[in-house]
Amino acid sequence: MWLIYALLSAVFAALTSILAKVGIEDVNSNLATAIRTLVVIALAWAMVFITQQSSSLTMISKKSWIFLILSGLATGLSWLCYYKALQTGVVSKVVAVDKISIVLTFILAVCFLHEAFTLKSVIGISLIAIGTLVMVM
Repeated sequence: MWLIYALLSAVFAALTSILAKVGIEDVNSNLATAIRTLVVIALAWAMVFITQQSSSLTMISKKSWIFLILSGLATGLSWLCYYKALQTGVVSKVVAVDKISIVLTFILAVCFLHEAFTLKSVIGISLIAIGTLVMVM
């Protein structure tokens, strides 16, 4: 089931880039990010209430709160930078460079989460890095 959600995520991420590039025309990138964020917030809270998960809010640990807040800050900074890059750059190149996050995530996951470091994963990550360089040059 995770693969279906991951593929849907990829489809929506692709749509996000194209829709944002059109929508950000003649709009300040920070303002565009704020508008996008409001929509995301509304959608996320709607899902919480639709799935009746609001009562779980009080059961979240302090550690989870801290890391969710830090993750939110990282997401916000990522979106601000992404929209500024989209506003001034070519979508296909911006997206390619943005996806270098896959390589960085792999490195961080190996270092901090002790995830598997295999020949297969190193080959895959290397191909992504090379593909990014080819796309950008």
